[in-house]
Amino acid sequence: MAEFPLALVTGGAHRLGRVFALTLAYQGYAVLVHYHNSDQQAAKVVEDIMTFGVPAYSIQADLTLAEKVGSLFLMVDSLLEAPDSHLSHFSVLVNSAAVMPRGDALTLPVAEWDAALDLNLRAPFLCAQQAYLRMKRGGLIVNVSDVGAGKAWSRFPSYTVSKAALESLTKVLARSFAPSVRVNAIAPGLVLPSKDVTEEEWGKLIERLPLKRSATTEEVATALEFLLKNEYITGQTIVVDGGYSLV
Repeated sequence: MAEFPLALVTGGAHRLGRVFALTLAYQGYAVLVHYHNSDQQAAKVVEDIMTFGVPAYSIQADLTLAEKVGSLFLMVDSLLEAPDSHLSHFSVLVNSAAVMPRGDALTLPVAEWDAALDLNLRAPFLCAQQAYLRMKRGGLIVNVSDVGAGKAWSRFPSYTVSKAALESLTKVLARSFAPSVRVNAIAPGLVLPSKDVTEEEWGKLIERLPLKRSATTEEVATALEFLLKNEYITGQTIVVDGGYSLV
């Protein structure tokens, strides 16, 4: 039976995490789907992945807790060491898990600030450390940023700061992990509306875009496909925003 390289997607149960998990499966990777609270959604993603004829697994972890990051990668080790897993090696990490608390710089509670930075920035750093140690044949780490990293979104201060820092971290890790492991980021623009954004607000945002429409999930997925196939790119952020960064 064929062997499959293993990929891990944090936050892979829903939204863009789910899109990236399915994209990896389509490209022939076995996928470990991480989730925090979305157990039913994770089970459905695993079911969908297996229709591509590749192995799929799920694991629960609160990545704001450093020790849980360690537990997540012990699962990676366990899967690779299992004699009947048909996994060849650990190859790809996609850091997609994130939170987006709404607030303002004067009143945002410190707990919400910390929660955003812990999940959106510290967790990708800790996951990248662990991934690098296991990418014995080289690999790719992709951090999921946001076009907001280059903006000053006053209603989402902790989220905006965390994503800007994540893009900086991407460059630092790319230099540190070269030449064996590449580290890049994908910064989507308007793709899937947040539950905190009303339909009216979403429409106004779309109208500002030069391309006058939101992205499809397939258009964002192709950015990951590009980074998987082009092995001469590292330390870069691929922006898929319909021109949002221009306004």
